[in-house]
Amino acid sequence: MTAIVGVHGIGKYNYYLEAGRSATGAAEAMRVKWDRYLQVALGGEARPYFSEVAYFSHHLHSGKDGDEEARAAAATEGQIQQVLVAWAKNLGVGEHVTGALKSFTGWLLDRLDGRSAAFAKLFAPEVAAYLTDEGKRAKCRQEVADAIRRNRPKVVIAHSLGSVVAYETLWGDPSLRIDLLITLGSPLGMRNVVFERLLPAPINGRGERPPGVRRWVNIADKDDIAAIPPNLAVSFTGIDAEELVNLDWIDFHTAEKYLGCPALDPHLRPFLA
Repeated sequence: MTAIVGVHGIGKYNYYLEAGRSATGAAEAMRVKWDRYLQVALGGEARPYFSEVAYFSHHLHSGKDGDEEARAAAATEGQIQQVLVAWAKNLGVGEHVTGALKSFTGWLLDRLDGRSAAFAKLFAPEVAAYLTDEGKRAKCRQEVADAIRRNRPKVVIAHSLGSVVAYETLWGDPSLRIDLLITLGSPLGMRNVVFERLLPAPINGRGERPPGVRRWVNIADKDDIAAIPPNLAVSFTGIDAEELVNLDWIDFHTAEKYLGCPALDPHLRPFLA
């Protein structure tokens, strides 16, 4: 069966801690879950679909405890707030606010609905860490590149921030060649937060499909506040198909919902014979 490599999204540091600070253990725990989630979409038997889930979340955290962790968090507060403000502007929230970034952040989180507020707190710090710390960024990309080299998959499925890491990884090494890239709930097109910070930088307002990718499919939930805009074709050339789906009014961004979505079936089926 065709090997599939997954690339996870935000909020997966708990896997690392639960595995005794083992990235290998975290990756395997995620692989088992992702197999189960994808089985729902494919309506198939319980069997391995993913050969590996490239795990990078531990590189976006300091790994320190107590006061050291707090000091590390405070040092990046300004960067986190800047990402959060830009993210909010994509939602059409708060453009009129001209106060200090810290005050604005509190104002924003007080006014967003419960789903958005919880998501913003989780979403912004890891995105900020990836986009503003070149050392962490390089380590994340290396994890994805190594997983692709080890497994030589035909398919890479990248969720959330993982789609950004996968995109940059595949551009960074054109020798990494795959038949199909599936991005799920991707923030790749999010202006002022992600899009302009991509490596390589978009040219004339357009990004491109990585040269080693034969086909690119993007799937986004209509209510996913990470996937803004949901249709990446407005910002990238080389996207072969896009699916706008309706997963769940509250679980609009989870890997479980995306991987269990029937929209994956027709794109993956040719690789599963």
